[in-house]
Amino acid sequence: MERYDICVHFLLGKALQRVNQVSKSKLSPFGVTPVQYALLRLLWKEDGQFGYELAEQLLLDSATMTGIIDRLEQNGFIERRVDTNDRRNKVVFLTEKGRSLEIPLCEKMDEMNNEVMSDLEVEEIQQFKKILFDIGISSKNKSL
Repeated sequence: MERYDICVHFLLGKALQRVNQVSKSKLSPFGVTPVQYALLRLLWKEDGQFGYELAEQLLLDSATMTGIIDRLEQNGFIERRVDTNDRRNKVVFLTEKGRSLEIPLCEKMDEMNNEVMSDLEVEEIQQFKKILFDIGISSKNKSL
């Protein structure tokens, strides 16, 4: 039996463990977790989104998203503002502190990607990402 001829769950778990370890080491000096980075990244692309929109994009439930938003707000990276069209809703915006993290955090995550995929060719990386998408996101949408 070859070393990689084992359970997919185990292989994905070990890969995730390594990626989490490297990501956390890159992001922790900034006080941001990998999932918080993912949310900030969405806001860097389009500031001023509803929490439920962010949750949908990250495939997270509302309770999890509320916790992430709470922590980012406590750390001064984002703020919630009342929606001018419906005062019952809140819109999530970046603060100046949150905006200022875009370049350094994206650089750190690029470093992480390069570090964990340094043994792969460009074509292999694209194929790998497609496979991960198909397993984790595409198939999830089919089952919903």
